[in-house]
Amino acid sequence: MNLLLNWSRSRLAAAMVGGLLVSSVLPQVAVSAPVTVRLAPNGDLKTLDPLFNTAYITRNHGYLVFDTLFSQDSKGEPKPQMVDTFEYSDDGLKWRFTLRDGLLFNDGTPVTSEDCIASLERWAKKDTLGKLLFQHGAKFTAVNDKTFELTLEKPFGPVLAALSKPSGMPPFIMPKRLAETDPSVPVTEMVGSGPFIFKKEEWVPGNKVVYEKNPNYVPRKEPADGLAGGKVANVDRVEWIYIPDANTAAAALQNGEVDMIESVTPDFLPVLAGNPDVTLTPTVASQGMIIPNHLHPPFNNPKARQALLHLIDQKEAVAAVGYTGDYATEHCPSLYTCSSPLATDAGAEPFKKVDVERAKELLKEAGYNGEKVVILYPTDNVNSPATLVVAEALKRAGVNVDLQAMDWASVAARRLRKDAPDQGGWNIFLTHGGYFDAGTPVTNPWLSAPCGNGLPGWPCDEELDRLRAQWIAEGDPEKSKALAAEIQRRAYEVVPYVVWGEFKPVMATKGLKNIEVLKTGVPVMWNISK
Repeated sequence: MNLLLNWSRSRLAAAMVGGLLVSSVLPQVAVSAPVTVRLAPNGDLKTLDPLFNTAYITRNHGYLVFDTLFSQDSKGEPKPQMVDTFEYSDDGLKWRFTLRDGLLFNDGTPVTSEDCIASLERWAKKDTLGKLLFQHGAKFTAVNDKTFELTLEKPFGPVLAALSKPSGMPPFIMPKRLAETDPSVPVTEMVGSGPFIFKKEEWVPGNKVVYEKNPNYVPRKEPADGLAGGKVANVDRVEWIYIPDANTAAAALQNGEVDMIESVTPDFLPVLAGNPDVTLTPTVASQGMIIPNHLHPPFNNPKARQALLHLIDQKEAVAAVGYTGDYATEHCPSLYTCSSPLATDAGAEPFKKVDVERAKELLKEAGYNGEKVVILYPTDNVNSPATLVVAEALKRAGVNVDLQAMDWASVAARRLRKDAPDQGGWNIFLTHGGYFDAGTPVTNPWLSAPCGNGLPGWPCDEELDRLRAQWIAEGDPEKSKALAAEIQRRAYEVVPYVVWGEFKPVMATKGLKNIEVLKTGVPVMWNISK
């Protein structure tokens, strides 16, 4: 018995050792690494709450983490997103929305009508369109967990345009407990129902932001189109790697250290265009804007502002920034961008060609007599070369230009001052707005600004205010478009601002597929594969 027992133990030990030896030479089962896309974004993410500022970097962060009730497709048409079905009364004063099945926040809790209402009420306290909606007597009421109603006291034509607002401050939906936060206090807990989850523990401000695929997200069944349709997360992880130096970013893309640059500095477009492994994708158009100060001479007089219209060669200004060919519009007469649904040339014909002599006449009629015109000149901004073009154009018309160089942060602070230009104020600065922000009479900042506004430049025209009120109340699309043209015609008379050009920022990618969705100009990261 003992011999058999000892023999059995020996065979068992040998079998165990043999098993270990065999297992050591068998092929190992591969554990696939998570698919990660690394993006070099335009800026450093400093604010998480997408309702706390209008910075594009915060908006882009919001699109990964949160979702919206409606989204705009590639044609700018609102489409249901979190909403399944909706209906409204013939007079447009009563709306009913029902959420689609399977909506969960990334903490596993269901999205309810109360969450949507609280989110919209917080949004409306900060956003221009939201404020207008509530000025028309908006009131939201929950019918049940999945259905809620909107009632209005006065017609508000752009209800769906407001609920699908794609930029500035999109109406992202968050849990009620977070949406009840005072809008002057930023929300820092990122609980959304979007396709990705923000990994706060991996966030390194000034360096890195990390998102992971949201396992609770159920995409719509329609194909992705613009910002609408099915948001399918094909990658497991998204990393934003902040690289402020454009040369370093271009090298990182070519070396495979990042897979994408959100917006290529124009100087590096020829370099990347020469690399067959890099794909350059023009996005939707941005509009360059010259902002004159309406409070002080000479631009407190509309004739002096019209003089600016006669002086600007859009092609020259855009080329100076570095955009040419497919990345530039030679001349855009529309204040709504030439690719937007409301694009029009109403009122623009007299200003199509540069006319220096006419500009001189208008400046003289405005009372200009050689005083210094202070132009704020940011040396670290994409608009910097265009600022120099505008300064030279004014000099050709006999204007005494005082070009004051500073960084963009200083321009942003200085432009808030209402002091006279010789006492620390200013006369002109340049900026630009994205396609979504310049697209309508109530989202284009300097076209939408009513009298009494706090927008730098402080434009005011009561007729524009009246026309905008008509546009807001109009529900018929054709009549709405006609009113938008009338608003532009009036704007070319009173000139709240001047377009210096239209260009298409360019995204660069390497090794990514299905990047059509990136043409929106928002690096949403859904439907992309690697």
